Amino acid sequence: MSHWFVYPKIDPIAFHIGPVAVHWYGLSYLFGFICVFLWMNRPAGRRRLGLTTDEIQDFLVYALVGVLIGGRALFVIADIITNHNAGDYFSHPLKIIAIWEGGMAFHGALVGVIVAILLFLRKHRGLSFGVLADEVVVLLSIGIFTTRIVNFINDELLGKVCLPDHPYCILFPSDPLHYRYPSQLFEGVLDILTLPIVLLVYRSRPPDGVVAWTWFTIYGITRSVAEIWREPGFTVAGLSGGQLAALPMILIGIVMLIYSYRRGTRTEAR
Repeated sequence: MSHWFVYPKIDPIAFHIGPVAVHWYGLSYLFGFICVFLWMNRPAGRRRLGLTTDEIQDFLVYALVGVLIGGRALFVIADIITNHNAGDYFSHPLKIIAIWEGGMAFHGALVGVIVAILLFLRKHRGLSFGVLADEVVVLLSIGIFTTRIVNFINDELLGKVCLPDHPYCILFPSDPLHYRYPSQLFEGVLDILTLPIVLLVYRSRPPDGVVAWTWFTIYGITRSVAEIWREPGFTVAGLSGGQLAALPMILIGIVMLIYSYRRGTRTEAR
């Protein structure tokens, strides 16, 4: 059977600045943060948030720390559960924070951002979780999409083996013996399809929090679907680790959507 695509073998290193290697992975995170900043910092965003440009930058520092700590912590936990390699981390503690070697868990990063939002709100009385989260999530799908493309470039988070082989499956360098689903690309497409939905909801000017919880719910759905093609690190009762984290997002998101609509509060300016 002929296949449509050949793995492109793109160098994970985008370029060098002297002796420093700049990876596509880091650039994808940077791009995502820039998108979020540009959206929050537009005049309508600053007016609704009641924040200055400097304060928005301050928030993004909080968010970055949350992403790094939360994303790396959950990755290490999942890696230990999957590979039973706790001894490696105890023997080399520096590996726990070695994000430069790759390895971040999305759901851990999400928890980190939520904690960052809560801490930031303590400094800005009067700014609500719903308003801040609404502005944060609108362009978040773009950053997640680019990160999934980089996962493909880095030959990581492989899809399941194609049985039987399908023409759109690919031979990855890390497993040259089996054609696999390009699950990273499938998930990236699902992520970017979230963007127009969230934008439409935002433009309808719903109550505070509705935009954020809409994104939260849809991500739970798309991630659960994407896991169908992704090779699981571990499974419990037939569910992959990703689905175990994503499925509760759907329930929580629906409950919070109902709560936000019933509360009915809409902030236009602060």
